[in-house]
Amino acid sequence: MLTNDLIAETYTAITVNKVRTFLTILGIVIGIGSVITMTAVGRGAQMDIQERIQGIGANLLMIRAGGGRRGFGPVNTGGNQASLTQKDVDRISEQSQYISHIAPQASSRHQVIAGRNNVNTTILGTTSDYAFVRGVDVEKGSFLTIADDAKLSRVVVLGAQAALDLFGDGTVLESDPVGSSVRINGGVFTVIGVAVENGTNDDTIYAPIGTVQQFLLGEKSISNIDVSVGQSQDMAKAEQELTAMLLDNHGITEEAAADFRIRNQAEIVETASSVTGALTSLLAAIASISLLVGGIGIMNMMLTSVTERTREIGLRKALGATVGDIRKQFLLEAVTLTFFGGILGVFLGVGLAWLLDAKLGISATVSQFSILLAFGVSVLIGIIFGLYPAWRASKFDPMEALRYE
Repeated sequence: MLTNDLIAETYTAITVNKVRTFLTILGIVIGIGSVITMTAVGRGAQMDIQERIQGIGANLLMIRAGGGRRGFGPVNTGGNQASLTQKDVDRISEQSQYISHIAPQASSRHQVIAGRNNVNTTILGTTSDYAFVRGVDVEKGSFLTIADDAKLSRVVVLGAQAALDLFGDGTVLESDPVGSSVRINGGVFTVIGVAVENGTNDDTIYAPIGTVQQFLLGEKSISNIDVSVGQSQDMAKAEQELTAMLLDNHGITEEAAADFRIRNQAEIVETASSVTGALTSLLAAIASISLLVGGIGIMNMMLTSVTERTREIGLRKALGATVGDIRKQFLLEAVTLTFFGGILGVFLGVGLAWLLDAKLGISATVSQFSILLAFGVSVLIGIIFGLYPAWRASKFDPMEALRYE
C-alpha cells in the first residue's frame, strides 16, 4: 500500500464519524492538559519556594541558640536557649577565613505606638551587616549603621508592613515615616528608614542590637547569629569551622551535646526542592491516570472500528493487501488520533497554566521538557493501545470477513 493511499484511508476513517472521533481524543486532550498543568503548578511552587529561601540572604548560615542536631531537628531539652554571646560573634568575625559578613540578633515582641496607630510586632536588634546577610533593601531613608550600635542610638528601621500599619491604614502610607517618632516600651525611637517589601519579615522593626539588649531586653543575650559565606563552594567548610569555634568557646567536646544549631541555607533549599519535586511527581502521576483512560478509549474505538469494517478488511485482503498493510493502517489511525489529541492537550495545558499564573496568582511554570514528554507519551499511548486492534484486524480470514454481516 502506497503512503499516500495509507494517509488518505486514515483521514477517511477518522473523519467519517466526527463526533465519535472527537469524544475519543477528548480523553487524551484532558490527560495531556492535566499532566502539563499539574507539572507546571508543582514546578512553579518549587521555584517559588527556592526564590523565597534564597531571598533571605546569600550563602547564608544561620546559628541558633539552643541544643539540637545541625540543620533541622528537635531541640534537646538540655540546650541553653541563651547560649550565644558577643564572645562568639567576636571570634567568628576575627578568626573565620570563610565569613564575609556577620549579623548577631536579639529580638522581643513589643507594642509599638505611632500617633493613633499601634501594632504588636517583633523588634529585631541587629547590626548594619544584617542588610547584606539577609538581603534587606531600604526604600526610604537608610539602614542601621555601626555608629548607631556603638552609641546605643534609639533609632529604628520599619519593615514595609510595619510602616503601613503605623503610618497608614494598613495598605497605603498616609505620611512619610522617616524622621517621625514611635514609642516602644515607654521609650521614644526615631524612624531612620523603611525597608522594601520582601514577603518574609515585612512586619519586623529593626533596631541596633545594643539598644534592644539594654532598653528592651535588659540582658546581653543573643538568640541568633546569621553569617554570609564569601564563596558558595565554601559553605560546608564554613559550617565545620563555625561548629569547631563555638564548641571550643562553650567548652563542649562532643558535637552531640552542642548548645547551638547551625542551619545551612543550601541544605534548606535542597530539602525544599526534594519535597516539592516529590509533590510535582505525585501530581503528574495522578493526572496521568486520565491519560490511561484516554488510551483505553482509543483502543475501544479502534476495536469498534475493526468490527464495523470487517467486510472492508476482507475485501482489502482479497485484493492483495498484506497483513502488514492492515496493521499499518489501523496503527496509523490510532497514532493519528493521539497525535492530534496531544497537540490540543498541549495547548490546553499551557493555557490553563497561564491562566493560573497570570489571573489567579498561582505560580505555574511550564517547561519545554514537560511539553515534549507529555506529547511523546500521547503518541506512545497511540502505539500501545493501537497495537491490539491492528493485530486483530490483520488476523481476519478474507473469506470469513467477506461473509460477515
